[in-house]
Amino acid sequence: MGLLRHLGIALAALLCACAPAADTDPVTGADGLTTLRFATDWRAQAEHGGFYQALANGEYEKRGLKVEIIQGGPGVNVPQLLAAGAVDMGMGSNSFIVMNLAQEDAPVTAVAAYMQKDPQVLLAHPDQGIETIADLKGHPILLSDASVTAFWVWLKAKYGFTDDQVRKYTFNSAPFLSDKRVAQQGYVTSEPYTIEKEAGLAPKVFLLADNGYPGYATMVLARDALIAENPEAVRAFVEASTAGWRSYLDGDPAPGDALIKADNPEMTQDVLDQAREKLKSYGIVDAGDPALTGQMSDARWTEFFEMARDQGVYPADLDPKSAYTLDFLP
Repeated sequence: MGLLRHLGIALAALLCACAPAADTDPVTGADGLTTLRFATDWRAQAEHGGFYQALANGEYEKRGLKVEIIQGGPGVNVPQLLAAGAVDMGMGSNSFIVMNLAQEDAPVTAVAAYMQKDPQVLLAHPDQGIETIADLKGHPILLSDASVTAFWVWLKAKYGFTDDQVRKYTFNSAPFLSDKRVAQQGYVTSEPYTIEKEAGLAPKVFLLADNGYPGYATMVLARDALIAENPEAVRAFVEASTAGWRSYLDGDPAPGDALIKADNPEMTQDVLDQAREKLKSYGIVDAGDPALTGQMSDARWTEFFEMARDQGVYPADLDPKSAYTLDFLP
């Protein structure tokens, strides 16, 4: 559920710099509200809960916004939508996507990060003596093409993993279930629960962020034109989304869940409940400190960029500060 988003969005990042921009000035209606179109990176789910909660609780409207959440999916490329002017703001799934946009001089900037920890995990069988990520050295690991050019770079640098371990991940866990030596990628909020529910197997779960992976996730991307022309709307969106995420995690999530299920009728309450519990227990959104909700820092972005640069992903002359701004954070 969570991982297919990476492939489509990462491929679209190469196209967005040259896509023709449309007239996308946000419209202020007779009600005095400024309309903003916000595209998510996948079908509605708990990983988007704070945005839906902000909409359901009126947090956007309180701040003068009429927000339309445009649900993502396998045919939706958020960077392409942004570059073409089809949406005003969108979700950046991981830090590589944001930095790729900067490398391509795309007119898009990250303005907030609603997951302090990237929810990316590696899954292993529980009876193979694998107690740490390091124990996976030499084991086959199922990875998507997008992941090979993203967090796999960090895994190789930190653990000495080699490319001959990589096996093609087609977002089907059958190869993992059929071979106990095989590990696979996943989201902490998704694949572990699905595998346990459908196969009766509780896999070993290794959250990359808890082992030093420095990337953010679920970033809000804004078109540079919007930032220049209506910074107040961007600031209002960030403030409202922050309030929505705090409410979704620590208050009653029912309003947000109702909108999620309305957008995505295939979503079930048990999946929402377990994903929200994982977001809380692993500190995915705020790393255990509500004051960090939505926050980013120069130091964290520099750490991420230097890791990727040292592995040859980005040129040394790329300025990581061109990918994001801290101007809209409380």
